[in-house]
Amino acid sequence: MFNRSKKEIAVLPAHESCTVAVIGLGYVGLPLAVEFGKKQVCLRTNKKLNRRVIGFDINKQRLADLSSGLDKTNETTKDQLEEASLLEFTSKKSTLKAADVYIVTVPTPIDSSKKPNLEPLMEASKTVGEAIKLKVNNKTDVIPVIIYESTVFPGATEEICVPIIEKESGLKINEGFVCGYSPERINPGDKDHRVTSILKVTSGSNQEALDWIDELYGSIIKAGTYRASNIKVAEAAKVIENTQRDLNIALVNELAMIFRILGIDTNDVIETAATKWNFIPFKPGLVGGHCISVDPYYLTYKSEQVGYHPQIVLAGRRINDGMSSWIVEQLVLEMATRKMIIGGAKVLVLGLAFKENCPDLRNTRVVNMITSLIKYGMTPTIVDPWVDSKEAYKSYGLDVYATPKKIQYQAIIIAVAHNQFCSINSNEWKELLDSNGILLDLKGIAPRDINVMRI
Repeated sequence: MFNRSKKEIAVLPAHESCTVAVIGLGYVGLPLAVEFGKKQVCLRTNKKLNRRVIGFDINKQRLADLSSGLDKTNETTKDQLEEASLLEFTSKKSTLKAADVYIVTVPTPIDSSKKPNLEPLMEASKTVGEAIKLKVNNKTDVIPVIIYESTVFPGATEEICVPIIEKESGLKINEGFVCGYSPERINPGDKDHRVTSILKVTSGSNQEALDWIDELYGSIIKAGTYRASNIKVAEAAKVIENTQRDLNIALVNELAMIFRILGIDTNDVIETAATKWNFIPFKPGLVGGHCISVDPYYLTYKSEQVGYHPQIVLAGRRINDGMSSWIVEQLVLEMATRKMIIGGAKVLVLGLAFKENCPDLRNTRVVNMITSLIKYGMTPTIVDPWVDSKEAYKSYGLDVYATPKKIQYQAIIIAVAHNQFCSINSNEWKELLDSNGILLDLKGIAPRDINVMRI
C-alpha cells in the first residue's frame, strides 16, 4: 500500500523514537505537547519513549513566554514545562520537515455570521503539506502521519484538509501519507480532567493508520483509547458532545425565563428535582467559550449544506445567545419596580472570563451583557482577578480590574463563580451595595440572607 517505487518501501514511523510536531500551542496543543515531551515509558509496551517533540506556533510572544516557563492559559505550570525535557518550541516552518507525526490543534472559531472560520485550519494544513514535501525530498522512507484534533464538522478532515495537503506536498492520501482525527476534550480550567485522564477517541484514513494512531495516543493516555469506525464518526462525535450540552443548558435557560414569570427560584427548583436519581442538574446562565457556544454552528452549517435545516439545535443557540440581554432586562425591571434611576446607575460586574477559575476570554457572553448595560445608560465596572487586563482591552476595549473599587453600587452582577467571589461574606456584599441596591446572582454563590436576586 505504501510503495513509493519498486526499489523502496515506505513504512510508518517507529512509535518509540518518532518525532512529533504539535501545530498550535493553545489550550489544547500545549498540554498535549507537554505530555508527549516527558521522558517516560510506553503505557502499552513498557518500552522507553525517546521522542523528539516540536511545539510549533506562529505567536512568537507565546513561545517566549513558554520558553521562560510561563503559560498564560494556566493549563500547565512551570514545573510541568520543565519536566517536558524532550519538548522544544519554534515558529520556524523549516523545522517541521524533521517531524514524522503532525498533530494539528489550531483554533476553529466562527465568523460574524456564525459560519465556520476554517482559515487557521487550512493554513495549518498548508504548512504541514509544505513540511512533508521537504521531508520526502530528503529521500526518507518514513510515511508521515497527520492527525487533526481541532473541532470541525463531519467530513472536514477528508474534504478540506486532505486535499490541501495533497496539493502542497504532491502526495496522495494512504500512499504518501496517512491521516487521522482524534477530537480534543480539553476543559479549560479543569484540574481534574486532564489530557491523560480523559478517554481518547482515535480514527484513521485506513486500518494501518488507525492502528498506528491508536498506539501513539495509547502510549501516554492513562484513561485509554476508543477506536471510532472512521474519521467522520470521530468528527461528528466531537461536535455532538458540546451540542448536547448546549441544548441542555438552553432548556434550563428557558425554564428560568418561565419560572421568573411565575416567581419561582430556578436554582431551588433544580435542587429539588435533583433528588430524583436520573435528573441531570444543569444550571441556567451564560454560554460562551470556544466550544459549547461554537460547535453547534459547525454541525448546522454542514447540515444546511446537505439540505437539512436543523430546528432544535438552532433554537437552543437562539435561547443561549439571547440570555445576556434577557438578564439585563430582568435587572432593569427590578430597578424600575424599586423606583431606582437606571441612567447613570453604577453596576459592578464580577467576572469577564467565560467560566470560573480560568483566564479564557474567548467568546465570553459577559461582554454582551456589558453592552446591554451600557445601552440602558448604566455605568459598568468590571472586576476579574483571573484575566489579563491588557488582553481584555485588546479583545473587547474594556477596562478590567483585579478588585472592586471601594464605593457602593446600585447593582452587582455575579457573572462568573471565581473562587475569590465565592468567598465574599454577607457583610462584604453589603458594604459594596447601595442600601436599595440589587445583588443579581447568576451563579447561586451569594448568601441568601441579603435578599439576593437570582434567575
